[in-house]
Amino acid sequence: MIRALFLDDEPLALRLLGVYAGRIPDLEIVASCTDTASARTHLDKVDVIFADINMPLQSGMDFIASLEEPPLVVFTTAFADYAVDAFKVGAVDYLLKPFTFEEFSRSVGRVRDALEARSLQSWKEKRLFFKSDYRTVPVRISDIRYVEGFGPYVKIFLASTEAPLVILSSFKQILEQLPSDRFVRIHKSYIADIGRIRSAGKTSVTLDDGLSLPVGDTYRADFMDRYLHSFKSQ
Repeated sequence: MIRALFLDDEPLALRLLGVYAGRIPDLEIVASCTDTASARTHLDKVDVIFADINMPLQSGMDFIASLEEPPLVVFTTAFADYAVDAFKVGAVDYLLKPFTFEEFSRSVGRVRDALEARSLQSWKEKRLFFKSDYRTVPVRISDIRYVEGFGPYVKIFLASTEAPLVILSSFKQILEQLPSDRFVRIHKSYIADIGRIRSAGKTSVTLDDGLSLPVGDTYRADFMDRYLHSFKSQ
């Protein structure tokens, strides 16, 4: 769900945005504000601001520029002169009034793409911390290729090193730490990064480096469902 804040000093403009937003299932209106002061109180709850530029007291442009970590922003204005400045402050899009629902919908699509890209970047930077040989080792989640269990231990195979990281852990503990939308259990002894799987058969999968891992009967149906779904969501 995309959480949006609408900022415009014209009530009719806010009403139109509300009508358009009501036609997009994954767009939620958190607040509709007529001034930047009231908009500021909602910043921690929103993903995007649709902001008019010509506002009393403080312009929408100045408002966005004053924020240290602003949400995504789409500027809405009746003047084309501000387009260059809008993109200088990181605007995702620029809607020139009066705009149609189709134009608004395209802007929401750009916001959706930007949020997905931001989420992917955040995921790539996230780290987990494992204890191995009496030391704590930080590991980027994006560096994990697959996980293999043997007895009470787990081997974590990384893209950055040849030797796996060996830790004392159960599969359940590992699964709880890994992002469920990215890692899938394919066998009683294997968890794989679904994004690294290049092909899947009835009894095995092939990773992007050509390595083959087994697929267990118990996990095949769930794995194949998620594997096929991963292509649909791309």
